[in-house]
Amino acid sequence: MRALDAALPVEDGVAVFNGIYLTVTEAVAGRLGGGAFADPRAAGELDVRFAQRYFDAVDAAAAGRPAPACWRPLFQLRRHPGVRPLQFALAGINAHIGHDLALAVLDTCRALECEPDALAADFDRVGGVLTSLEERIRERLMPGPDLLDVADPLTHLIGSWSLDKARDGAWVAARALWSVRRLTEVTEEFIERLDAGVGLVGRMLLTPLPG
Repeated sequence: MRALDAALPVEDGVAVFNGIYLTVTEAVAGRLGGGAFADPRAAGELDVRFAQRYFDAVDAAAAGRPAPACWRPLFQLRRHPGVRPLQFALAGINAHIGHDLALAVLDTCRALECEPDALAADFDRVGGVLTSLEERIRERLMPGPDLLDVADPLTHLIGSWSLDKARDGAWVAARALWSVRRLTEVTEEFIERLDAGVGLVGRMLLTPLPG
């Protein structure tokens, strides 16, 4: 993440998200070492597998391969002049939480041979870090009060998305995927539909707005 942060132009939409994600990851890492998690090994495994899905999407886009549908809006519109930094950040968080987090839970359960409920407490703790940082994200990237009011389309757009609801949806999706994991076709279709649905939300979050 630090390498991407150094390599990407500041105005690049992926750079905006990457900077936010770096902040979150550093906060989680600090808490891992501070005994805040019930099972640091499981929490660390989840954190690594979660991040790897983002890196895989970035690598795919850089190599000209299709990225997951949830990430495509951000990669396609990353340099659009009509999209504001806060939109880029929320679109990346939407893709990563709404799609990648559910699959990372599934990956972690398979790797550790455990049920999703074994990760529930630490999942909630990671979610608490994300939620506490959401307000900081909005404060950092939100236009000043003299530039933003209730009539601004950005006000309506950001008010239509919730990190808490996306996190809750990811947990439900992870549990559902785990319960049907032996039904290959059902699992594949579930993941495909989840990916497409999260991508649709991302596309709406990146609606170009007037300056």
